[in-house]
Amino acid sequence: MPSGKRGRFPKGTPVLDAARELGVYVESVCGGRATCGRCQIEVQEGHFAKHKIVSTLDHISPVGAKERRYVEKRGLAEGRRLSCSATIEGDLVVDVPQDTVINAQVVRKSPIERIIERNPAVQLCYVEVDEPDMHKPLGDLDRLKAMLEKDWGWEDLLVSQHIIPKVQSILRKGNWGVTAAIHQDMESSRPTIIALWPGLHNEAYGIACDIGSTTIAMHLVSLLSGRIAASSGISNPQIRFGEDLMSRVSYVMMNPDGREAMTKSVRAAINTLIEKVCAEGNVKPEDILDAVFVGNPIMHHLFLGIDPTELGQAPFALAVSGAVHSWGSELNLAINLGARVYVLPCIAGHVGADAAGAVLSEQPHHQDRMMLLVDVGTNAEIVLGNSHRVVAASSPTGPAFEGAEISSGQRAAPGAIERVRIDKETLEPRYKIIGSDLWSDEEGFAADAERLGITGICGSAIIEVVAEMYLAGIISEDGVVDGSMAARSPRIVPDGRTWSYQVSNGRQQITVTQTDVRAVQLAKAALYAGIKLLMEKIGIDEVDTIRFAGAFGSFIDPKYAMVLGLIPDCELSEVKAVGNAAGTGALMALLNSSYRREIETVVRRIEKIETALEPRFQTHFVDAMALPNKTDPFPRLSEKVELPPRKLLSAAGEGGGSGPRRRSREERAARRART
Repeated sequence: MPSGKRGRFPKGTPVLDAARELGVYVESVCGGRATCGRCQIEVQEGHFAKHKIVSTLDHISPVGAKERRYVEKRGLAEGRRLSCSATIEGDLVVDVPQDTVINAQVVRKSPIERIIERNPAVQLCYVEVDEPDMHKPLGDLDRLKAMLEKDWGWEDLLVSQHIIPKVQSILRKGNWGVTAAIHQDMESSRPTIIALWPGLHNEAYGIACDIGSTTIAMHLVSLLSGRIAASSGISNPQIRFGEDLMSRVSYVMMNPDGREAMTKSVRAAINTLIEKVCAEGNVKPEDILDAVFVGNPIMHHLFLGIDPTELGQAPFALAVSGAVHSWGSELNLAINLGARVYVLPCIAGHVGADAAGAVLSEQPHHQDRMMLLVDVGTNAEIVLGNSHRVVAASSPTGPAFEGAEISSGQRAAPGAIERVRIDKETLEPRYKIIGSDLWSDEEGFAADAERLGITGICGSAIIEVVAEMYLAGIISEDGVVDGSMAARSPRIVPDGRTWSYQVSNGRQQITVTQTDVRAVQLAKAALYAGIKLLMEKIGIDEVDTIRFAGAFGSFIDPKYAMVLGLIPDCELSEVKAVGNAAGTGALMALLNSSYRREIETVVRRIEKIETALEPRFQTHFVDAMALPNKTDPFPRLSEKVELPPRKLLSAAGEGGGSGPRRRSREERAARRART
């Protein structure tokens, strides 16, 4: 973890060798002599139902002489092992700590650059307090509050408890001049002194954080100027408990300490990010006074320490749907003790605060045109509407678009294929890998490939390669790999009772199998079926504009998304990626508290459609299994792209047979997607 690669190895195999054989990057610059310390790993203990194994410390070799020498000389964090020395002695779930990885997953979430009018919930106020007077026996804190009322108009101030014991020393250290940080989120709420410094203090920062199921992204922002001081991201360590959201809920249900373990891991990751952005921005953590968080409902609950079990079963009840106001200290965040935390409201049981953040960012409720907003992830969140009406739904796309459930799939990291093109005549592919600007048929690519490796295929390329295989005639509109094409190209190879397509046949073979194509079809059909339900609810046949949100959405080529049938027909110029819209919404709420009131109001207006209860979901799902769709026309796409003629094939090894039999299989898949 977090790559999710797995395999079987003989007892006594060094963990580092196993990782390399699986294509997992673990750095080692000392040649396995246990001197560099770059190859650190952690063993996770427990029963992992997802992997059907029990992982314990007894299943890894005891600390040997080389590791002991390293620990004595340089030290090793508790629970860490050196993978070059530790050997496999039984079933293991192994974490590769991201703080040790140089070529780690590329977490590509960044805020949209826009001007946000500032009206933060925190204000810095400098005052000079009267010195003590025996004839006026008013306490130091009371005189401070009196001056804040006189000079700044703050009445009826509350004071954070952690400040009270320090007031006298701070006043005297500042020679009776102090700076108070006052927090007031709403006009109706009582203002609170949350921090106090001697003298003039002119630093106030906030963090905006998007807790995704795969990655966590954070932005450190000056509350005084609105400047983004630093941005960074990290893999969500909860991946080791399950790739998708439901598997994490299952882990909580089956392990008594599961909720606590996942809450602890995500908060630890957030604190790691806080440390990282503070170092990059040259900011002290105690200067962080406000924090805004967004996340899908399960991430939202686990971050807040809430058991998400109810979200794993109908009626998918949220413990809290409204905005949450809390303290950083209560959530064990490594920021100022008085810092406040605001979590955006959730829209419904499977449409969370991240979707609310995206709505705040893209403002469909202020549009005259019909906007479709899609955040593609393990659980896609869909919002459709305009100023008259907004509806929302979630769709169970699963982890295929993240690289999981794909034979050569992986997350976006250096060496992963991210772009694919297939020549229609020769069926030869060319591709790009993350970390290189060159295509595979360009001079110099071989050197880049040698340096980076060609390690797998990430989400954006999974969409492109399946769409390109369809455009080249390698697969039919029903997603069946055409084995007869093997006569035209050695790239099409037999694979049991089906056929596969080789993208790269170098040191590590990158192959797209029939099962891979089917996984992509299932994911895209679930998303499209959810979109169609929303379109029916509003009563429209087409949308005016489409916005892809999220890190993954930023790298989807709109043309290939439409060829695949991931989204409905639309002018390609109207399909745009908007980056981490959820994070941008969090940023807006951080810098301007009036946006918090706006999204709280808008969320109450949004109508939630539960796909699991909609009888037409199955019909839409079955039609959407075809590329681009069995029944929906794509006239605008056809003007831009030459779609191949219809070619119906039998999927040997998957039941085979005629169309009705395939539909039966697809209907079963639709029922699974709904539940």
